Amino acid sequence: MLALSRIASAQTYPSRPVRWILGSASGGTGDVVARLMGHWLSERLGQPFVIENRPGAGGNIAIEAVVRAPADGYTLHLTAASDAVNATLYDKLNFSLLRDIVPVASLIRAAFVMVVNPSFPAKTVAEFIAYAKANPGKINFGSGGVGFATHVAGELFNMMAGVNMVHVPYRGQAPALTGLLGGQVQVVFDPVVSSIAHIRTGVLRPLAVTTSTRSESLPDIPTVGDFVPGYEASVWWGVGAPRNTPTEIVHKLNMEVNAGLADANIKARLADLGGIPTPMTPSDYGKFVTDEVDKWGNVIRTANIKAG
Repeated sequence: MLALSRIASAQTYPSRPVRWILGSASGGTGDVVARLMGHWLSERLGQPFVIENRPGAGGNIAIEAVVRAPADGYTLHLTAASDAVNATLYDKLNFSLLRDIVPVASLIRAAFVMVVNPSFPAKTVAEFIAYAKANPGKINFGSGGVGFATHVAGELFNMMAGVNMVHVPYRGQAPALTGLLGGQVQVVFDPVVSSIAHIRTGVLRPLAVTTSTRSESLPDIPTVGDFVPGYEASVWWGVGAPRNTPTEIVHKLNMEVNAGLADANIKARLADLGGIPTPMTPSDYGKFVTDEVDKWGNVIRTANIKAG
């Protein structure tokens, strides 16, 4: 009887509006992705998917709100790369990302690009590494703040390339890019979408993208992994729900999200954001998130990064 009740619930789901809670402010890339996919889900499933922005505490406020919500499919979470970092960065959280958030669906992955000021002597990653080893502690890399994905991407490069860049945190990624343009820092790992205009005008020099494959937006730029085997860093987003959300509802949402990711119009919009659709099953997405938590946890411990 219980199983039949759950199946019937999934068949009629959703019968009222669904809240989709984000840990970022309105207007950011994650917000745009959620609104794009939320519109698709609203049209497909016949109920509004209402985007609710709850920035603060590095995204932890949003996750806690979802964890405390009923596990009925009517409260979702926009899970992000930063959440996998926060799982280790913060010593005392009132939740566990891996325990309390059920993986529903993967959305997109986007590359960072390793960019330097044109005055910097290195023109390739190999030259950059050689220069960094000859000048330990003399290269500053900027990021949007302690524990940001752009910070840990640089620390991962430090570890894997065997160099010693000095981290300079800014109050956001845009000020970090301004610091690079002004010469206060020598390198930034920046989202492709925010750097590409500067790259095309020659104001910044790209050395490599951080994903395992080249970016469609910068097809002539190699990957960091071409020079540092195994290196990979990216920003990504997906859908999560409270623990114990019915499996039938999770799979229904997963099917509809994956259908959206295959839609030509949505794929084109995501490409404008520098994103690559990454459809996965719930179990595959869960494994991906677990691997990301482990990967960045190792970086945070090795680099002794502490939340501000």
